[in-house]
Amino acid sequence: MGLETTQRIAFIGGGQMARAMIGGLVSAGHPVANLFVAEPFQGSLDACQQLFPGIHTHTDNNAAVAFHGQGAHVLVLAVKPQVIKGVAEGLSAVVATHAPVVVSIAAGVRCVDLARWIGKSPALVRVMPNTPALVSEGASGLFAEPHVTQAQKDLAFAVCASFSKMAYWVDKEMLLDVVTGVSGSGPAYFFYMLEAMENAAVELGMPRDVARGLAAQTCMGAGKMALAQLETDPAILRKNVTSPKGTTEAGIKVMDDKGAKQIIADAVIAATNRADELGTILGNQV
Repeated sequence: MGLETTQRIAFIGGGQMARAMIGGLVSAGHPVANLFVAEPFQGSLDACQQLFPGIHTHTDNNAAVAFHGQGAHVLVLAVKPQVIKGVAEGLSAVVATHAPVVVSIAAGVRCVDLARWIGKSPALVRVMPNTPALVSEGASGLFAEPHVTQAQKDLAFAVCASFSKMAYWVDKEMLLDVVTGVSGSGPAYFFYMLEAMENAAVELGMPRDVARGLAAQTCMGAGKMALAQLETDPAILRKNVTSPKGTTEAGIKVMDDKGAKQIIADAVIAATNRADELGTILGNQV
């Protein structure tokens, strides 16, 4: 069983990613009356109320989880990793009372540390989303602790699927660092590629707005082609548009000669390793 419209969801943090999640839930038919956002900044709460009239808001985190005495079924921690320790510690009593499924989207914060701060060994699910969720094109990885039941996992996945086009479970928490390296940091890799394509076209005399539009649409189109053929190796898709002695082959040869494929792989590995390092740093907070 997934998410039922009667289930109550509390968000701690009302920033862009939280609003993307809420927007996905509302678009999927979840009533705003069963959504609650807690956020210390009134401006963010006002933005939530403007976007989602009727949503519950408060500056007190505990009020969101208590949900007017009924209790939230799901608690989404959508705060910065640097502040999650204090936030989690401040929620320990209300989480113990209402026992929601706790979904954390705080990058790098490991379950063992979150459980230590929030207490009472709640059902913990970590989610690594990415910024294309802001335009309903997100990709996410999820990890659940072993004691999380299938029903609780289904509930967390349903919340995640509301704002992610592609969502996958990983069976080891360390693989969330790889998710970070691939899809979490991945949008920036594509923006980097777009930046290079745009600048090259401008140097060759093309107006910048035209170059940007062509490059961005090409990126989107190639992505859609890959998604439509997920069973096909990307190397095959590349070869399908690479005619012998043609223009694409000339471009690919330059990339191969300069080791572009290894550079991209090294970038994914570096981002993955940094995610692991940050997890250790965050876990060592006193």
